[in-house]
Amino acid sequence: MSLVLALIQSAASRRAGLCVTWSVLVSSSLFEQAQRVHGPSGVDKAMGTLLYSMASRLRDTKRLAFLSDHIAQRKICTELQLAAALDFVKSHPQDPMNQKEFEDACGVGVVITPEQIEDAVESVIKKHKEQLLKERYRFNMGLLMGEARTALKWADGKIIKNEVDMQVLHLLGPKTEADLEKKPKVTPHTPEGQSPRERGEVEERGGEMNNEGKSLMEQLRGEALKFHKPGENYKTEGYVVTPNTMNLLKKHLEITGGQIRTRFPPEPNGILHIGHAKAINFNFGYAKVQVSISPLLPTVEFVSWRWWSGSAPSQAFCLFLSFRGHAYVCHQKGEELKGHNVPPSPWRDRPVEESLILFERMKKGLYAEGEATLRMKMVMEDGKMDPVAYRIKYTPHHRTGDEWCIYPTYDYTHCLCDSIENITHSLCTKEFQARRSSYFWLCNALDVYCPVQWEYGRLNLTYTVVSKRKIIKLVETGIVRDWDDPRLFTLTALRRRGFPAEAINNFCARVGVTVAQVTMEPHLLEACVRDVLNETAPRAMAVLEPLKVTITNLPENAKVCTLCTHWHTQLPGYLLFIGYKRLTPEQPVGLRHAGYVIFVQRVIKDSQGKVVALEVTCCSSTETAEKPKAFIHWVSQPLKCEVRLYERLFLHRNPEDPSEVPGGFLSDINPNSLQVISSAFVDSSVKGAKVFDKFQFERVGYFSLDPDSTADKLVFNRTVTLKEDPGKI
Repeated sequence: MSLVLALIQSAASRRAGLCVTWSVLVSSSLFEQAQRVHGPSGVDKAMGTLLYSMASRLRDTKRLAFLSDHIAQRKICTELQLAAALDFVKSHPQDPMNQKEFEDACGVGVVITPEQIEDAVESVIKKHKEQLLKERYRFNMGLLMGEARTALKWADGKIIKNEVDMQVLHLLGPKTEADLEKKPKVTPHTPEGQSPRERGEVEERGGEMNNEGKSLMEQLRGEALKFHKPGENYKTEGYVVTPNTMNLLKKHLEITGGQIRTRFPPEPNGILHIGHAKAINFNFGYAKVQVSISPLLPTVEFVSWRWWSGSAPSQAFCLFLSFRGHAYVCHQKGEELKGHNVPPSPWRDRPVEESLILFERMKKGLYAEGEATLRMKMVMEDGKMDPVAYRIKYTPHHRTGDEWCIYPTYDYTHCLCDSIENITHSLCTKEFQARRSSYFWLCNALDVYCPVQWEYGRLNLTYTVVSKRKIIKLVETGIVRDWDDPRLFTLTALRRRGFPAEAINNFCARVGVTVAQVTMEPHLLEACVRDVLNETAPRAMAVLEPLKVTITNLPENAKVCTLCTHWHTQLPGYLLFIGYKRLTPEQPVGLRHAGYVIFVQRVIKDSQGKVVALEVTCCSSTETAEKPKAFIHWVSQPLKCEVRLYERLFLHRNPEDPSEVPGGFLSDINPNSLQVISSAFVDSSVKGAKVFDKFQFERVGYFSLDPDSTADKLVFNRTVTLKEDPGKI
């Protein structure tokens, strides 16, 4: 028994547990048909592999039967021929299909002789002989393979490779020690003073990438080449074509005018995190549309995008689904439906009329939560059976209040919202790939326009958690104040901390459009924030730990100026507040932007010996012979304010990883993640600031005005430090 047959029969034996994917079920059936043609021993591993590959990439049952016949009759024998055959049938969804055109397109009947392969490889090697002799085995052999395959499109790739290897060996002889030495790597130029990470290099599974210098639009234009064109949904792998598909696509194009339409999926609780920022950029950036729904509107607009429209699926669809026999009311408990190998529902085959009556009772609130659900009759991509369409939840809705007590699920609403809005490309993260089959199934079961779901890599950050359940625990245990606590990476938290929308969007552009899951370090996001705030944040001076300084000899007509261009004439006493660094009785310092140098005359201490004030003299910086070794920031006639300094919330890189944090993420809290300074001083020029206004406090960091601010006391959150902490890299 071949390996493929064993695999398929093993999968088929698990059908009772209903944990079998579409690919395995269909390929098992096709395998049995091929065995009836060739006998049990006539179906080899190569044929079985082709059958499985075809079943995993095609959902049209009519075309499946057509292609499987060609595979069983050995007219399609290679993966290359199968790929061409799949491309042809997807591009010709309507009957009748021209048999001759099909067979010409996928090389049916074309025979490539060993002599033809030998001649083609010899011709290619002759073309590159001079370079081959020069570079020997460091020459790119893939170039030889590619040119030979271009000359002989339907030739077996393995035979071509063997011929290339043999002729190269004949030309160059065996490899020498010099050939075996590793080729030196070419190091890309790095701007002086800039690390590769600062240039936006991204660590991802399977390698590294660098999107620095490419705008999001440039990256998306590159990805767009892989997407289907509007109205050509049927060319997408796995798309199901029904007798009404082409008519529905024609109506879709009439409505959209061929415009690309994407959508941003609403979160049920309205809480978005940094990963959603990538989703927003990807969806809205690709379509370049202006899109809008209430709970998410302020957060989505925060990252500088606008909604175009919003919709909700109709319950009439659900009734229609039930009426057609594609859905039923089920009374299995939630615990029974968890995990794989879920037992079949004993109510799966209940009469349509009965399900319609019970669904109406669900709607009227005659069942308790968990007593009844409406389930769809289908098997999902990962083998799970009959996903829930509606469940009972006695929670007020943000639009309808208590009018309804039944709520639709993601599996039900996702594709129908997309269909109602005539979405062309439904872009979502890779974890939803298993739902693609249910997406297509539901639209086709209701005979409505079916968009295409495309998946991309999710964005993750280290040193944080973004799971809603975990954030709720952080809030409930008092570790953080709320969902917008600046130590979190929800978008509301980032906004409160002072991260500009432009910086978040730039960060998403650096991450790029990837299929693989991407894990980024927070300091890369912070670098984007510094880049933006350095150009946009107005300067002011603030002293976090102020020390009172009295200038004893300042001329009465003297004036000093802060960087914010606000002039201040000193009051009698000439009072300043400084950060007590670098100034000593032996070392004078300059006052930043003031044009004066101060010299310590008297140090005043309290009863515990702590320095509480200084008396100093000053002179113009032009009068002193020696330039001060340091200039310090200072304030005069300041505003008292509260300053909150934030560090990473978690101590370890992956707080959710049991191998890294055995005690769980709640045991990994950084005790120094928040420091509150209640009596800092800031220049009075910030007095008129509004909530979320951002400043660079010179020599201190970048700060944003917190919503907790009042007319009597301003509160500032430190957004990021002025420079990256090397210890965080």
